[in-house]
Amino acid sequence: MLHTVRAVVDECGGQRKDADGKPATEEHPRYAEARDALARFAELEKSPNYLHTYRITPVSIWNAAALGLDASDIEATLDEYACIPVPESVKQDVRQWVARYGVLRIEREEQEGAGPRFELVSDDSDVLKDILGYRDIARLVEQDEEGRTWITGLNRGSIKQALIKIGFPVDDRGGYLQGDSLEITMRTETRAGGVFAVRPYQEEAASAFFVGGSVMGGNGVVALPCGAGKTVVAMRVMSLVQTKTLILTTNTVAVRQWRQELLDKTKLNEDQVGEYTGDNKSVKPITITTYQMLTWRRSKTAQFEHFGLFSQENWGLVVYDEVHLLPAPVFRVTADLQARRRLGLTATLVREDGKEDEVFCLIGPKRYDVPWKVLEGQGFIAPATCVEVRVPLASEMKDAYLGADARGKFRVASENPSKVEVVRQLISGHPGGRILIIGQYIDQLESLAAAISSPLITGKTPNEERGRLYGAFRDGSEPILIVSKVGNFAIDLPDASVAIQISGTFGSRQEEAQRLGRILRPKSDGAEAVFYSVVTTGSRDQEFAEKRQLFLTEQGYSYEIIESHMLQELTTSGEGL
Repeated sequence: MLHTVRAVVDECGGQRKDADGKPATEEHPRYAEARDALARFAELEKSPNYLHTYRITPVSIWNAAALGLDASDIEATLDEYACIPVPESVKQDVRQWVARYGVLRIEREEQEGAGPRFELVSDDSDVLKDILGYRDIARLVEQDEEGRTWITGLNRGSIKQALIKIGFPVDDRGGYLQGDSLEITMRTETRAGGVFAVRPYQEEAASAFFVGGSVMGGNGVVALPCGAGKTVVAMRVMSLVQTKTLILTTNTVAVRQWRQELLDKTKLNEDQVGEYTGDNKSVKPITITTYQMLTWRRSKTAQFEHFGLFSQENWGLVVYDEVHLLPAPVFRVTADLQARRRLGLTATLVREDGKEDEVFCLIGPKRYDVPWKVLEGQGFIAPATCVEVRVPLASEMKDAYLGADARGKFRVASENPSKVEVVRQLISGHPGGRILIIGQYIDQLESLAAAISSPLITGKTPNEERGRLYGAFRDGSEPILIVSKVGNFAIDLPDASVAIQISGTFGSRQEEAQRLGRILRPKSDGAEAVFYSVVTTGSRDQEFAEKRQLFLTEQGYSYEIIESHMLQELTTSGEGL
């Protein structure tokens, strides 16, 4: 059962009025306070104008419980900000969901000469009896003559998946294989001689995951903004675990960046860090590969040829970069990896396929989270302004738009040719800026690249050429770079100060987070970042843009809406953008 809870924007939940009775335009003085409090245990669902709607789900409550919140904390927050009494049924469900977190545990028992075995236990014998009445659960366990319930190591992940589907998240205290030991030490200065130190929040995140090496830690997700150094968190975890590590990431460029970072900020040498990609299948004590590599197969019915990598070495830690993108086949193999420590890294736990529960039970609960605006205030990520530019649909496209189905309407509006002139105006408004243009449709991007004479990177661009273009962007010789969806993830472009989004993946909040994240690394000159979304007015493009912008609202960003005709006025008036 799901409940929605509306964040209070005034004393009675409606839009506030000023002294003249007109709608007020400034935020309610407690808006940010309410937003941050609700974000600890609820998910933002929609945010039209001044009314933001949050949804409480079992997974959102279990993640909150994993971070130490109890039912009384959540109830107190709801009572604090509610403009009417919170229904008792909502509080009751919250109490039940919190109470279910950890009511079932997996515990480890050593057997002399036979290795460990795992027991499913509960302090409430009735709960254990009830769940064993489910056929899908009963087939995964064995009961002995004393009534104790045992799980084989291979079923450790499967039982957690089955139990979360019926509302019982398992507290897995079965411990982990240590893996082959490997000395991993953080540097105090980079290879190039620069000063390096783990930031306080990165240390907190690593400690929250590791929990001193106890069975209470060793699995879970760290959620930090893009540009906040999730890679450093992983390296710090590796230095705590001191074991061979397998790292899974999104693409070959990301593999190379991970390797560079590891060699730059730890004392590992080049012979200890391997790339397992289509170009180079090198298995080393630290091995970095991609989800695409692991899920490649010759046909839909063929075997996944590279899954053997999971067992090729005695890994003590598996790192899942951008864990919100974890593909289904990797979920399945992860179910068999419950004896390995598992660290998920992400900017947002939102999954468009709704499989947050799979991440929760197979990777682990959220161990650490920090609001983006908090890190911005501390100077660890760049401040950003978000602007939506609305563009009329080109007259020659109106018939095609009206004649298309819902999906077709979105594409026609997204590829609106009138956006090209708007992009030109945005570029002219940021002379000297490093500008990243991101879109969904290759034909649109190719036309734009020709129109503004700027290079384009797509999934078909060879890795060597990608590396060259990213390098040219970093050194300023190519100040404008156009990228397809390959630019959503794991690109290290610290001086990118402007992002222009010309089309996106329907209403993906996840994608919005990643695209904003491309420009959030602190700038060498202290400049503020600007994130533009160019959308077609009154179309499906605008409807889905509003859904994507939920992420911006959830993280405390506001966004300005301007009409495209205003751009010319701003640039010619000398005001700038």
